[in-house]
Amino acid sequence: MPSSLLRAGAVAAFAVLTLTLAGCVDAPKPTPTSTFDETTPPVDPEIDLDGSATDNHAFFDFINTELIEAGGTLDGRAFIDNLVSAGYPKSDLEVTPDTTAINIAADNIQFAVRLNGTCLIGQYGNIGYASTTAELLSTGRCLVGATRPIDW
Repeated sequence: MPSSLLRAGAVAAFAVLTLTLAGCVDAPKPTPTSTFDETTPPVDPEIDLDGSATDNHAFFDFINTELIEAGGTLDGRAFIDNLVSAGYPKSDLEVTPDTTAINIAADNIQFAVRLNGTCLIGQYGNIGYASTTAELLSTGRCLVGATRPIDW
């Protein structure tokens, strides 16, 4: 095959590739759509004492985040008092100690709500705030290890 035909073929292939890529750059971008109605304010989650931990997870996070954002003392008692004022029965709550075995401040505290065979578990401290849901342990508790009495 003569070199002029090879050169012409290469030029043609390059032209097709260039036009193809140019079409990609100039292609119109799809317009994003939204189903959010800006006239309807967001609804705060609500407590559901007949529901499961999963049913209450958004509410649990909502009230704990409000407490954290308000500032102040953020120890185990503050989280327990906040959960009680939100409607959870104190008898269904658990919390770890605010101090370690050698009496220094704990890096993190955990608190939980037993709810219809399930658990809402929160943690706050040097990791920030985190939460999860879980099934009730065979012990009938949510937290593993030592918890402190909620006797106030």
